[in-house]
Amino acid sequence: MPRKLRELIQDLTAAGFQILSGGGKGSHRKFVHKNYSGAVTLSGKEGEDVKHYQEKQVKKAIEAIKQ
Repeated sequence: MPRKLRELIQDLTAAGFQILSGGGKGSHRKFVHKNYSGAVTLSGKEGEDVKHYQEKQVKKAIEAIKQ
């Protein structure tokens, strides 16, 4: 069973990422972290299944701030 977008959002916030206010257009959300250059952008409604590239991007971002 694929993960839901809300789970990726929880992973990012647990790792210390914060959502930018007005973070994106429509269903897009932008997350930033002081130790991560750039931003992680997630699109879709919270109950939707995540796409493979979204899960990979979140995993890579969380690993980058742990180093």
